Amino acid sequence: MTKTIIITGATDGIGLETAKMIAAEGHTLLLHGRSAEKVVAAADAVSAIPGAGTINTYRADLSILAEVKELATQIKSDFDAIDVLINNAGVFTTPNPTNADGYDTRFIVNVVAPYLLTKSLMANFSEEARVVNLSSAAQSPVDVDGLLAKQAFSDNAAYAQSKLALTMWSFELANQLGADGPMIVAVNPASFLGSKMVKEAYGQKGNDLRIGADILTRAALSEEFAGASGRYYDNDRKTFTQPHPDALNPAKNRRVINAVEQLIR
Repeated sequence: MTKTIIITGATDGIGLETAKMIAAEGHTLLLHGRSAEKVVAAADAVSAIPGAGTINTYRADLSILAEVKELATQIKSDFDAIDVLINNAGVFTTPNPTNADGYDTRFIVNVVAPYLLTKSLMANFSEEARVVNLSSAAQSPVDVDGLLAKQAFSDNAAYAQSKLALTMWSFELANQLGADGPMIVAVNPASFLGSKMVKEAYGQKGNDLRIGADILTRAALSEEFAGASGRYYDNDRKTFTQPHPDALNPAKNRRVINAVEQLIR
């Protein structure tokens, strides 16, 4: 049975490779990108995969929360039911480290936007829907006060904090929704894959992107992840494991979600 699957940040890197891998199984794909030109090019590349099903494209700048809301509205207008949301889009370094409202762009794109998109689509998730959140092995304690006070963070600090914050809200939202919500899992796709982000951040070619695409495809579709809600999968270790200890603290997780909720009001 084919599914309807959203992939954010699908114009290059792991997102594009995941789209190509999933397309081969004939699923309906909703590809998101920040650039209209790039997302159309990505759709053309994915459509060329043998067995590819219907491909739809959506443009939105995830650092602008009004555009995230509009993205959700467009998707809900086009589709009654969503089976999988892969929150893949992410930022490490950017020429604009703060968004128009003065908040750190990495936190907005990597944490707030996927939360807002997930919550906005909640009523449209199918009975066995899945939300796959792209985490990272790079995780460090979240300075919630600094985020809300519009403090400036270095690239490394913002990225590592944002990936832990994403993991934390994944755990907390899964706990809040229980069996009434979609399966929500945080996944480290593997370290130093050959994405544009890794090349820009570390000046390294990186490893085969298909390593990350494979685990995201499995998280989206395989029976292996059917009961994975509220868990963390580390593809460096090839197993479900414990994230940073802060993500195991319900009070800290709730504090992160409360901060995110403040930013999306």
